[in-house]
Amino acid sequence: MASDLSSLLNSSRALNSHLSRPDLPAVNLSLDQIEAQSRRLVSRQPGASSDADRANYLLAQAHVDAPALANSIAHLNTSTTFSPLQPLQDTDVAGYLRHAHEQNLISTIEEGRRETQEHFYRLLEERGHKDWEAKKRRVFEELGGRATSDSKALAEMKKSFHGKAALAASTGPSLTLQMQSKMMAYDRAISELNAARLRGTSCPIIHLLMQAAASLNSEPSSQQMLQNFHVLAKITSEPPALPPVEHAGAHILNAPLFERKYARVYLGDSDSREAAALRTQVAKGSREALEDQFWDIIERTIQSRPMEARLGGDPSVANKIRAFLLMRYYKNGQWEDRIELVAGQPLWAKLYYLVRTGHAQEALDEALKSQQAIEHREDSFMSHFRSWVESPERRLPKPHRDHLQTVYNAHMLHSASADPFKLALYKLMGKLEPSRRTVPQVTMTTEDWLWFQLAMVDEDEEGGLRGLTEVLLSYGERHFDGTKKGVWPGVLLMCGQFERSVAALWEHPETEIEAVHLAIALAYHGLLRVPSRAETSDISPLTLSPLSPPALSLPMLVWRYVRQFVKMDAKEALQYVYCVCLSADQGDGVGKENVETAWELVRRIIVLAHSGPAWEELVGGFRPDGTRFSGVIEQGATLLHLQNTSQYNEQILIRAARDSEENDRIPEAIKLYNLAGDYGTVISCLAQALGNTLAQPAGETEKGKIIERTAVEILRHYERTNRAVGKDRDAAVRLLRIREALNAKSSGRFDVVLEIMESTDLIPLDGDVAKITRKAEEFKDLHDALQRNLQVYLPLTMEALAAVHQSIKNSATAETTRQMTLTALRKKSRSLMVFGGILKYRMSPDVYSYLARLDVEIAL
Repeated sequence: MASDLSSLLNSSRALNSHLSRPDLPAVNLSLDQIEAQSRRLVSRQPGASSDADRANYLLAQAHVDAPALANSIAHLNTSTTFSPLQPLQDTDVAGYLRHAHEQNLISTIEEGRRETQEHFYRLLEERGHKDWEAKKRRVFEELGGRATSDSKALAEMKKSFHGKAALAASTGPSLTLQMQSKMMAYDRAISELNAARLRGTSCPIIHLLMQAAASLNSEPSSQQMLQNFHVLAKITSEPPALPPVEHAGAHILNAPLFERKYARVYLGDSDSREAAALRTQVAKGSREALEDQFWDIIERTIQSRPMEARLGGDPSVANKIRAFLLMRYYKNGQWEDRIELVAGQPLWAKLYYLVRTGHAQEALDEALKSQQAIEHREDSFMSHFRSWVESPERRLPKPHRDHLQTVYNAHMLHSASADPFKLALYKLMGKLEPSRRTVPQVTMTTEDWLWFQLAMVDEDEEGGLRGLTEVLLSYGERHFDGTKKGVWPGVLLMCGQFERSVAALWEHPETEIEAVHLAIALAYHGLLRVPSRAETSDISPLTLSPLSPPALSLPMLVWRYVRQFVKMDAKEALQYVYCVCLSADQGDGVGKENVETAWELVRRIIVLAHSGPAWEELVGGFRPDGTRFSGVIEQGATLLHLQNTSQYNEQILIRAARDSEENDRIPEAIKLYNLAGDYGTVISCLAQALGNTLAQPAGETEKGKIIERTAVEILRHYERTNRAVGKDRDAAVRLLRIREALNAKSSGRFDVVLEIMESTDLIPLDGDVAKITRKAEEFKDLHDALQRNLQVYLPLTMEALAAVHQSIKNSATAETTRQMTLTALRKKSRSLMVFGGILKYRMSPDVYSYLARLDVEIAL
């Protein structure tokens, strides 16, 4: 064993043998000795003491005793940090309790500070991540793709960067079949809405949207959206349908008016009496919607388990509640703990669930049946309950509420055996302890909890609905969407945060379509606030400001939605743009800005829509006989707040024509100018377009053919009506003739080419030098398109002369006739060369050399 230890010691010493250097001395000191030597070396440094002295001197000038502080710190005993300043005697109970209380306060404050700090940084991280996702999504939308996968996003990005027009690149990605079917279901509702607005009648838009959502049962979000629409229908008191106008009692003047019904109050002073009444209506409508939802759950539960329900032959509401209670709280032959039986039945639970399902009158009837048994236990309950049920606002007078508070504090508040449903009834009647928002065994689900909060809301106390909203916003989306997705937008909707609700739906791709239609329904009823153009964000449609209520940019929402199908179905996209003008009555110039934005979106649709009959159906056009027909946009001009034809022409047609020119859609621009009656601009644009396409080979571009056909039709119509007479029209006619000559050249008919070019009177070919000089001087006064195409029609004419010369030269006609014709051709050729020589510097050298070569061939 000893030999093993010796070998182990030797091997350990050899571990660092490769590190030893013979030129360095070995250190044979312990760590403590090394530290002591280091301190002695530091103390020998010449500047150390003087630096410390200078520092002490400077601190002393500021009345700081540095040596005393250093001595105090050196002798500080940290073990007594949390001990009492004065020692406590073993018998000093009050001192001990005071010290313990102080320590509890200190630890609570420290824990609260730490939790607040952690909460702040967590919120900061979540907000940063959310903002980054929103910006990334916005970028991908602008580039025409979705951020679903990197490879697809890059492909869409490249595709959009190589697009010809920036405006065209702003259209959205391709739609899936599922999205198209959902869009079509909602499209019909918007079309019906605008049709009713054009007729001047109201439209039950929310119920139309509910029907669309109900038809999409396969969609995961359809049931939640169906409930959201139901909540909004209850808030706005919108009926499921309106009687037809043809009905004798349903005259248009007697029909209810839904459009912008609540706008004045909602957009006005939030502290006014009307605003408080509107908040009360919002809370009441939301509560009623939750009551309808719960009643539907009860009926479906009973139908699914009829044996347990034991409903019998009594279809009354009270009997269904009894059956539901039997299924939920009666297990193994006995009722659950704390369920108090009154007259042999769980009466408190029965009364609560009747109230919970919106059957308060039935609850009173049930209570009256057991009045004696109730008064035996709670002598004042019946009088308070009757007053509460019969009150239209469900609000008791102050003395009644004080009495309920006394009974509640004495018998129920701290009782471990009190029936939770009796406790809930007392809280509802007296609106007791509104800050304690949960009742065990009663507010079990999110919907139950929300209903209870809404039933406790009182606009005269605790901030009303606004106070509840602050609490819900402090909880945040994570609190409500933890177990069930899609609840948060509904929560916001029920507390009157309509703009936030739409924004919460818009944040999730699967509910973007519903978000747009919910926003339109809110705007129609006047329950949507739109921000000004200066406040609108480029990233998110929601605008939050500490100085003003939340606002939602409806134009941004609508455009981001319709641009996905604007090229395929421009008419349907237009229906949504009509809805942007719903907020035209908003004050502070916001309404006017929205109308102008709607005009801009209409122009954008015109530019992006595919050409063809559908495009003409959109903007209008001319029939073969020259009569004009109006398009869909003009027919809906009142929805765009266009007052007359002049404003329609100026704001829509002419500006859309300019945008079309900028996006290289010249045929559409020409038609738009023509529809607007700007005939001079039509001809000017035609001349420029014909000049641009003249150098292109015939038949090579479809756009060139369309421009030429459009020019022929318009010029024929203008000549017949004597419109736009002048330099531009003459230039357009000459350019069309040059195009005819080019087409004739392509078919080998050079004699026709020569005839056409002589008829244009652009080139002097009669040999008169004075006339040639005058023509050359007049050239600068020609239309710009004719000047730019000089090197197109000069070589064309010379080629025609050369071809005809060669044809005559090889023909079998009489010698005299042939010579006379050849001489005339040479004369024309020389005239052309003289003319070209004067304008030599307006052509490229290659073109002039080509002309000279052909002239030589003709002269030979």
